[in-house]
Order: sequence, then structure tokens, then C-alpha cells
Amino acid sequence: MEAGRDRHTLKLRVKGQGNSWEHHQYRWAQAVPLTGSDDALKVNWCEVTISDGEGEVLYRNAFITDWKITADNVSGLVAAGRARWKIENENNNVLKTRGYHLEHNFGHGKKHLASLLMTMNLLAFGLHTLLDLTDESYRLIRSAVGARRKFFQHLEALTTYLHFQSWERLMDFMMRGLEIGRYAVQKN
Repeated sequence: MEAGRDRHTLKLRVKGQGNSWEHHQYRWAQAVPLTGSDDALKVNWCEVTISDGEGEVLYRNAFITDWKITADNVSGLVAAGRARWKIENENNNVLKTRGYHLEHNFGHGKKHLASLLMTMNLLAFGLHTLLDLTDESYRLIRSAVGARRKFFQHLEALTTYLHFQSWERLMDFMMRGLEIGRYAVQKN
């Protein structure tokens, strides 16, 4: 950050996890150039450092925004930035590790391959989320099979060797094989 730029600081003592006290220090500045060039976009910058009672740093991060940052809104802006960061990381983690095979450097193909593959992954994720919300058979099978990746392996094996007239017939076949839903075995 450029020397002489107006920087502001706010220190708060806040109840943290486990009902222990934390020290939150916020620093911010307005109209900071995003790069070193003369025509760089100007952004508003803020940073939070959270430490425990002994001064050990628990968390530190910085954010940029186009919102004007003041002592009244800096903690809220940081909280929103942290929540967004958490949502993005958790969503991307699902797409990377739960059978969707999304990678950070995904699809180094020519022209639009990366965009196409990413779009297909997001559509699949959206469809599976919709099924999870609306299809009782899907939920039962997913619950019985376990991990999403394992469910995908079951689908792949079945549809490699068998043809099903519809999604409903595939789900019915799987419920019958797993003995769940209307095919649940009654124990005496």
C-alpha cells in the first residue's frame, strides 16, 4: 500500500467460539490502486486480524470492495466477505472431491473447452441438487449407497450393461436391488 495513504484502524473485543474473548483489528483504506500502474482501478481495501487473549493470531485476511468502508460498516463487510469465501470454498470443494472432477486448471483445451466442461459440471451439480430436493427415490438410494461418488459408480455400472426406459425405472431397479422403499424387506 502506498505510503501516506489514509489508513484507518478499529479494534474490537468480541466473544468468539467457546465463549472466549477475541481481539479483532480492522484496517482499511479508500481508493487503493489495484495494480502498480498509473491507470489502475481504484478499490476500497480492508483487512482483519483476529487474535486470542494471548495475542496468537487465529485468522487474518484482506478484502477489496467498491463499497465505502467506515468504522460503522467494516466489521459487517468483513463478515460478509468471510461468509462468501466460505460458501465458495465449500461449493468448489464439493465440485472437486465429490465425483465431479473439477480442477483449478480445468480444461486447458483450445477456445471454449474449459467453459464447456465447467458448464456441464455445474449443470450436473444443479440437476443432482434438484433431484435431492424433489425425488424421494433418489434420496433413498443416495442414503443407502452412501457417498455421491459411490452412487455415480453404481449408475455407471448399471447403465453400461442395462438399458432403462426411464429414470423412474432405473430408480425402481436400484431400490429393488437395495431392498429399500417399497421393496424394503420386512424383518420378523
